Amino acid sequence: MTDHIYWKEGSLYVLDQRALPFRKVYVRCRTLADVIEAIKNMTIRGAPLIGIVAAYGVVLGVGEALQSQGLCTESEMERICAGLIAARPTAVNLAWAVDRMKDVYRRCIHDADRLDTMIDAAIAVHVEDIENNRMLSLYGAELINDGDTVLTHCNAGALATGGYGTALGVIRAAHESGKQIKVIATETRPYLQGARLTVWELSQEGIDVELVPDNHVGLLCSKQVVDKVVVGADRIALNGDTANKIGTYMIALCAHQSHIPFFVAAPGSTFDGHIGNGSSIEIEERDGEEVKYIQGKILTVKEVKARYYSFDVTPGRYISNFITEKGIIERPFRKYIRMLCR
Repeated sequence: MTDHIYWKEGSLYVLDQRALPFRKVYVRCRTLADVIEAIKNMTIRGAPLIGIVAAYGVVLGVGEALQSQGLCTESEMERICAGLIAARPTAVNLAWAVDRMKDVYRRCIHDADRLDTMIDAAIAVHVEDIENNRMLSLYGAELINDGDTVLTHCNAGALATGGYGTALGVIRAAHESGKQIKVIATETRPYLQGARLTVWELSQEGIDVELVPDNHVGLLCSKQVVDKVVVGADRIALNGDTANKIGTYMIALCAHQSHIPFFVAAPGSTFDGHIGNGSSIEIEERDGEEVKYIQGKILTVKEVKARYYSFDVTPGRYISNFITEKGIIERPFRKYIRMLCR
């Protein structure tokens, strides 16, 4: 799937993931503010995709500045970048892409065709993500055996990336190689990314998938129904501590207790070489009202308080390996992650 995000005639078009799998609706982002809103309100989600969308957002912000002032100053660029980074603070891919676009603009700030250069740079971020995901998926597929049942959490497929997927890319590559595998997808409350997006993606690919409530993971692991766990990531520290969708930590504990390999699939842009461990990762807390409703329908007492953290941090000691476009990272994680982040 590559049609969920595209640039056309000065606007960014993104598939509204809140409507899937029931409706296929595109949102047109004409301005920087449109992009920030699309990131904030979950029109798009997934760490790699957020980074790609942010890169296009920088283009729109620069274009607005050039149109109104004739120049995008250093202070204006800082404002553009700060607004994007604040939209969702946990996923490091966002800041990585924004910093990359900032560097490109600094090099072409006085060129007559600087906006075209920025568009090309954003497209390069997009294309590279697809290429990196395909490569890491080929490496990861080697870790999946014929006949395996693989559990995954949230959605780390094409919809969460530029077009192929990380955790689901590994599953897809294993399937394409001829391996007969089955996938167990958690529903992933409260946005149901697993039920709505992962199941839909895998079904489209003809991959055998079964949906389970989030609270079934412990039982399934203890009964040895699961052979492998593969998840994506939003930020990975030098020691291997990994931020991913809330609930990942509990799954890692269950897998560890039952001696089930737990793999994290992520491109190099998800590794943060500036932080030593997971305690430095900012965890996004969203409005508790999002827990109380599904598709606009209330689930509980209207007045009750609710809490919703989007992510948790899985300690590196519970992770078997990292799957990247450069290969499989084994222990000691810090040594090899540091090399990857250079």
